[in-house]
Amino acid sequence: SGQFAIVKKCREKSTGVEYAAKFIKKRQSRASRRGVSREEIEREVSILQQILHANIVKLHDIYENKTDVVLILELVSGGELFDFLAQKESLSEEEATRFIKQILDGVNYLHSKKIAHFDLKPENIMLLDKNIPIPHIKLIDFGLAHKIEDGVEFKNIFGTPEFVAPEIVNYEPLGLAADMWSIGVITYILLSGASPFLGETKQETLANITAVNYDFDEEFFSNTSDLAKDFIQKLLVKDTRKRLTIQEALSHPWITLKDETKVQENKKVENTQLKTKRLREYTIKCHSSMPPNNTYINFERFARVVEDISCMERGFSTLAASHDSLQEDMDALLSIYNEKEAWYKEESESVRHKLSQLKYEYRKMESLKRHLHDDIKAVGASLAGVSGKYAELQSQYESLRQELSEELKWMQDLMSSFQLENEACVNGNFDSVFNKDINESLMELLNRSRCEEFLAGLNLDVTESHQ
Repeated sequence: SGQFAIVKKCREKSTGVEYAAKFIKKRQSRASRRGVSREEIEREVSILQQILHANIVKLHDIYENKTDVVLILELVSGGELFDFLAQKESLSEEEATRFIKQILDGVNYLHSKKIAHFDLKPENIMLLDKNIPIPHIKLIDFGLAHKIEDGVEFKNIFGTPEFVAPEIVNYEPLGLAADMWSIGVITYILLSGASPFLGETKQETLANITAVNYDFDEEFFSNTSDLAKDFIQKLLVKDTRKRLTIQEALSHPWITLKDETKVQENKKVENTQLKTKRLREYTIKCHSSMPPNNTYINFERFARVVEDISCMERGFSTLAASHDSLQEDMDALLSIYNEKEAWYKEESESVRHKLSQLKYEYRKMESLKRHLHDDIKAVGASLAGVSGKYAELQSQYESLRQELSEELKWMQDLMSSFQLENEACVNGNFDSVFNKDINESLMELLNRSRCEEFLAGLNLDVTESHQ
């Protein structure tokens, strides 16, 4: 049983076969902290449906009611591995490796499918039947298991403090290697009855894990082979890249050596039997220990708080970067503003100067316009005077023309009257003298009228008349 799950034995009516019914309490709302979320239940079911292996508990069926999801699982009635071993007076390394080998086989199957258990601990290593010499191991409880996807970063705070890897404690990206650390801790406890990192408080335990603070105390490992210690040492490595993989663990000499070789190895120690007294004390302590130092009762809430803190840190980092970028943008804008302001001032001075020149030119043009207007008025007045004089002269000319016309007519009449009387006279001499007298008379007439302007015209008329 767990915080939100209870396991009961049940029997299928149609066949009479017994199973284990795991009742998982459903979370009724997102805001609630009680129960398991739908997503987590579906993830556990999905993983159980993908796996089928002799060392892993099998899923038979699924039911659901209003409050619970019920997983019908293979019945594993042999109890916990550590309880079984604690009841024995002694344990040889050969027996220990057989059990460890079964654990490795089950984990190897999971890892081949990119599934990490994330909660490997003695309570989740069960025996199918304890009434046989080498009972069959079953790995149970896949409530924290996850499928590890390439390129997808997964972080969480969960598991049991004693057995969690440093990357879980440090909230770093997780992978299959976390299970290998847990196997190292389980092996350490199995061979010594002591927990390598367990402290007086949960905080001390986690500090020991992150510092990889453990040793092989001679009191506990005096009868343990070097190969077994080497196996543990290569699993309890903080750097996940240097930690043994499942395949490397299965190939380790401590696991692969034949019994005869192991006997020769164990001859180097005085007693090949590992006393189980301390293991018995450990299991009693674990069953009676208070949950706060044995498991994360509120691991989900703690994980969410850590995730929120991480998000806040990322947010602050982003905000700081944005602040720096904004400051740079503001400095750039200020620089551009100052340049533009200087340019505008310079342009403004230039425009003001040009405007001043234009105003001066405008006033100059206005002055010229006024002078021109006055000149036009003066010219207009002069033209009016000239026009009056011209009209007056034209009137005088017309009068003179009429007078001359009358005089010419009179002379023509006179000429006609004298024509008859002068027939006997010489035409040339008489005409010449007569014409001379006429011309003199006309000139005298013109002088009296003082119209010099018409002299040329009158001369022309006289000439034409003469002709």
